[in-house]
Amino acid sequence: MEQSMIRTVHATRYVAPLREGGSLPAVVEADDGALYVMKFVGAGQGAKALIAELIAGEIGRALGMHVPELVFIEMDETLGRSEGDPEIQDLLRASIGLNLGLRYLPNALEFNILLAPPPDPQLASEIVWFDAYITNVDRTARNVNMLFWQDDLWLIDHGAALYFHHSWDGFRERSQSPFPLIRQHTLLSLAAHLDEADHKLRARLSADLLRQIVNSVPDQWLGGEAIFDDVAAHRQGYVDYLTGRLAAADLFLQEAHRARATL
Repeated sequence: MEQSMIRTVHATRYVAPLREGGSLPAVVEADDGALYVMKFVGAGQGAKALIAELIAGEIGRALGMHVPELVFIEMDETLGRSEGDPEIQDLLRASIGLNLGLRYLPNALEFNILLAPPPDPQLASEIVWFDAYITNVDRTARNVNMLFWQDDLWLIDHGAALYFHHSWDGFRERSQSPFPLIRQHTLLSLAAHLDEADHKLRARLSADLLRQIVNSVPDQWLGGEAIFDDVAAHRQGYVDYLTGRLAAADLFLQEAHRARATL
């Protein structure tokens, strides 16, 4: 397995919980002096949410999207010891070890299509294509998961993407899904250049790049799936799904066109 290029930091201070997230992520300070939004391996969806966050985020970065830097965060039992909330204490105890963090974007504003200047049609089209590829169900008007920061639009919170991995049965066939839920995408009405986005972004992904991204997933987050004999086979399953989905890009591209035509 190739060496991951993602940095590892150590959590030194629990700053504040982010209670708008169902899994209780938190802002923490790390030993590099930076603040991160920490996603906990002991939260409800466990390691699968972190795997989706990691793979989707790194794919987004490879496609040229603004995604906050992702880091691995080591946490020991001393973090948040003074936190009085028993729910948070339980979460921290269940998450000792390796977790995932996104660089905190101070003073970022949540995107609102009714209030903020909309992204140009090319960027909107590329974000729609990206979310159709990773089957991201969480870029809706109710839950946009986009921030304005330093005059750019940043994509966050991809833990609900790649939802196929919550049940691996028939995953190769399911990689061919047209993803009809794209009709709920908050930027679909602005995505006037889907074909151009497809031509640009499809060319940026390859089997080798997808394998490199999947290889960054820590071994301890893999395993325990009856369909796979070992961690290596589990890892290969992600590669097979992602390469199969790329090969089937015409299906989700045409579905996005159909959904946009009904708006």
